[in-house]
Amino acid sequence: MGWKNVNAVISDRLLLGNLSAARSTRTLGENRITHIISACTDAIPAESPASGLRHYRIPVEDRDYDDLLIWLPSACQFIDEAMKSGGVILVHCGQGLSRSATVVAAYLMWSRRINATQALEEVRRARDQIWPNPGFQEQLVLFELCQYKPSPSNGIYSSWRTKLERRLRAAGLPH
Repeated sequence: MGWKNVNAVISDRLLLGNLSAARSTRTLGENRITHIISACTDAIPAESPASGLRHYRIPVEDRDYDDLLIWLPSACQFIDEAMKSGGVILVHCGQGLSRSATVVAAYLMWSRRINATQALEEVRRARDQIWPNPGFQEQLVLFELCQYKPSPSNGIYSSWRTKLERRLRAAGLPH
């Protein structure tokens, strides 16, 4: 049995999927999607104002060292506003396994005050193939430690970011 393009984490409200789901007018229509978070750099039709969809982009790649953490508060706010307005939101990345699963887990942590392990377990019950990379799993733990407000002025975030930049420089990776 193949993987589905989209799975409901919160029935008829919060969906987790892949790039194909975000590009499929059929998938968007059948699921009554009104809002989309793209946790990738790939273009989708929803970016056009003519689509009628609200769109939020998190321009990160699926690499251990990419900083998804700094984007999580605004992503949680976007999801929350969509849900409060009666919208249906799709959170997607390339495969619907790592970046988007991390964003959905962060929303569950923020909205329900549960820890990273509990949030990932809940997301995995909806979409069993999720597999956030180790860097994103660490960032979920940091999200809770930062009390869901990572920022350059937050000591936990800035300390993590400084150590990350040091490791990237030492490895000759972009930062």
